[in-house]
Amino acid sequence: MSAATYWVAKRLPVMISCEFSYDMRDPYAVTLILDSEGEHPVRWVFSRELLADGLTGSVGEGDVTVWPESDGGEGWSLWLEVGRDPHTALFEMPAEPVTEWLLATYRLVPEGQEAGCVTWEELSHLTE
Repeated sequence: MSAATYWVAKRLPVMISCEFSYDMRDPYAVTLILDSEGEHPVRWVFSRELLADGLTGSVGEGDVTVWPESDGGEGWSLWLEVGRDPHTALFEMPAEPVTEWLLATYRLVPEGQEAGCVTWEELSHLTE
C-alpha cells in the first residue's frame, strides 16, 4: 500500500491510497488500484515494461503515460496520466517505493522469461 497525489487541478492536490499488484499468471502486466481504500477504487492494468521504462523517461501512448521527475533535491517522483483526452487523471507518487516493488517483480519473473509463465493451453481454450 502506498500513497499517490491525485492532481484534481494544477493547484489542488488530493492524497489517495494506491496499490500495485503483480500476478505471475499474467507476467507482462502490472495492476494499479487507485483510491484502493476508497468507496470506488479504480483499477488500471498496463505493461510492466511501460512502468519500468517510465522510471527513466517519458513513455506511453493511449490510456497510460508514465514519466519521472526530480523533486529538485535528491528525490524523484513518478507521474502517471491515465485516460484519454479530454477525460484524463494525473497522479504523482514517490518513485523509490515503486522502483523497489518493481524490482521484486523481476525477482519473481526475470525480464525476458515472462513467456515461460504463461499457461498457453488455458489461453487457447479461451479462443475456441
